[in-house]
Amino acid sequence: MKHSRFLIIGSNSFSGASFIKHLLKDGHEVMGVSRSEEPNEVFLPYAEPSNASYNFHFYPIDLNHDLPVLVKLVDDYQPQYVVNFSAQGMVAESWLNPKHWYQTNMLAQVELHDHLRKLKYIQKYIHVSTPEVYGSTSGWIKENLNFAPSTPYAVSRAACDLHLMSFYHAYDFPVIFTRSANVYGPGQQLYRIIPQTMMCARMEQKLQLHGGGNSIRSFIHIDDVAVATMKVAFNGDTGSSYHLSTENTVSIRELVQKICDLTDTSFKDLVEETDDRLGKDQSYLLDSSKARNDLEWQDSIALEEGLIETLSWIDVNFNTLKNFPLKYKHKV
Repeated sequence: MKHSRFLIIGSNSFSGASFIKHLLKDGHEVMGVSRSEEPNEVFLPYAEPSNASYNFHFYPIDLNHDLPVLVKLVDDYQPQYVVNFSAQGMVAESWLNPKHWYQTNMLAQVELHDHLRKLKYIQKYIHVSTPEVYGSTSGWIKENLNFAPSTPYAVSRAACDLHLMSFYHAYDFPVIFTRSANVYGPGQQLYRIIPQTMMCARMEQKLQLHGGGNSIRSFIHIDDVAVATMKVAFNGDTGSSYHLSTENTVSIRELVQKICDLTDTSFKDLVEETDDRLGKDQSYLLDSSKARNDLEWQDSIALEEGLIETLSWIDVNFNTLKNFPLKYKHKV
């Protein structure tokens, strides 16, 4: 495969850092930017001795404040591919400071895209979106623009997606969207449901299970998503969206029970059931047949296998991980 130059926006995110790991292993040159300095290496899947570090350069850049700095870096670096993982996440917290979510996920992105659309050397711009733009799904859905977001987070992401489609139609901006099922795997932030449940089990702490854990999700290993994202970058059609999901579902309650079984923990002792979160969608079921048929992609890591691998990461790094909070902390 011919080696290419990638700009990864949101390189400190779990998905971004995991994708960089795959890029470096394939010999690509990568520039990563995130609004904070690189975290502890335990949360950076690309921080492996086998990766060619000279092919990766990181810069702490906040899109809300440092866009001119990024613009200069991009003009100097001239990436062929841009993959944007950056977003203010966390659904529940978006109700508390909705302005922050709209600023980061929409307004700052619009400014960025208005510069990128003028750069002829960019071959593909991959925008990593979210299934939450659809709202709660009643069945397996194919890619579409029939959005029904139910939270400030989801509204901000849907607005940005529609803005990018306007740039595609008006300027032929080479955008492609991906929307993944719930990702997981080694290196994920501890406030996410799988690592948080594992850490609570190991530390004998209570896990708050919102709404009794009855919502339905599909969980996909981050390595399967990274492989798919690579295929999207090189072979995806501009102006298109691709769903990346397994074909299996599980309730959050069932997921927690699986982790209890792996950690030899009593569900009753671990779980504290609480009220559901405001605006929480019951299910996200993404039909991924387009990626499977058009890009010849298949997910390869079963949930049970991925949970064992993630628990091994927890156990190997437990003395480091136990010093980090298990709850999300909002950064302005």
